[in-house]
Amino acid sequence: METFVRKIVAAYNPAAPLAEAWTAPAPWYTDPRIMELERRTVFSRSWQMVGRAEQVREPGQFLTGEVAGEPILVVRGSDNILRGFFNVCRHHAAAVVSESAGRAQQLRCPYHGWTYALDGKLIGAPDFAGVRDFDYSAHGLVSLDTALWQGLVFAKIERGGASLEEFLSTALNNQIQSLGLDRLHWAERRRYKLNCNWKVFVDNYLDGGYHVPHLHGGLSSVLDNRTYTNELGERFCFQSSAMVADGADPATSAVRRGGRASYYWIYPNFMINYYQGVMDTNLVLSLGTDRTEVIFDYYFSDLSAQAREQRLASIAVSERIQNEDVAFCESVQRGLSSRAYTAGRLSARREGGEHLFHRLLYADLKGG
Repeated sequence: METFVRKIVAAYNPAAPLAEAWTAPAPWYTDPRIMELERRTVFSRSWQMVGRAEQVREPGQFLTGEVAGEPILVVRGSDNILRGFFNVCRHHAAAVVSESAGRAQQLRCPYHGWTYALDGKLIGAPDFAGVRDFDYSAHGLVSLDTALWQGLVFAKIERGGASLEEFLSTALNNQIQSLGLDRLHWAERRRYKLNCNWKVFVDNYLDGGYHVPHLHGGLSSVLDNRTYTNELGERFCFQSSAMVADGADPATSAVRRGGRASYYWIYPNFMINYYQGVMDTNLVLSLGTDRTEVIFDYYFSDLSAQAREQRLASIAVSERIQNEDVAFCESVQRGLSSRAYTAGRLSARREGGEHLFHRLLYADLKGG
């Protein structure tokens, strides 16, 4: 099996320049062995967005989630230090915290009552008197890396490697800083399930606006396709377009304003979509070779009651675009399983982001 997986990975040529490059091979999107390799490499070794800083701002506040199939817990300690742990009790592996978010003075496993301090140390193990050679200090929660960035919480389950700041790079940090995201406030979260591989959704996002005029009439009407640009970083892609008002779809132009639209992808599975006073983030989760969940978090500069209708109209436009993408992402997934397809060529004008994505994937998969 290992030899076969090596052949699948090796079928891609990362050295080919964009003008000569092909997409990742179809088996990368359909073979469950590649999905397992991604879990152990791509998702375990990268920084993953797991929540918002406001959820763990004060001592005792916590949030839970999942990274690379692993249950995780992030908590603000009594000493005000933010820590991350595997949400796995050291007794019989039950989840120590079952709520998605909340506040606690200590962390008590509901299964057998093992209790941990907010810093992860084991402080209580009921009915363990008489157990020989039991060292409380050796049975604390297993830690993982956490960090904050732009009001978001990130975690990485494989220790070592680049810090979050290094992973994101100075170039990306400087660009994001200029947007002033601290002026935006979280409003709500929505989840979408797609019958496709997670990479299909990312490819669709990274095609440099190639599909927008053909698929998203409303969005296309407010973007000046002639000015659509791609800028590639070490682990990110920045897509941008000037915005227009003349002839624009009224429903879209009412909620998509400003001089430019800015779209950021951060390897491997996180996106930031920014317009004037409006932002949504997308977290793309792999649920199976042909199943994906995309989590949308919506942010606005104005959360007042008077602006509620405007916010709902903005989310409705986002949902319309998402629904337009779903049908074609699922169509692509069906085609990837066809004997008629192995790989495709890339547009040198548009699809530099996909090329970067596939080369980064190759590096992780080969390293695994």
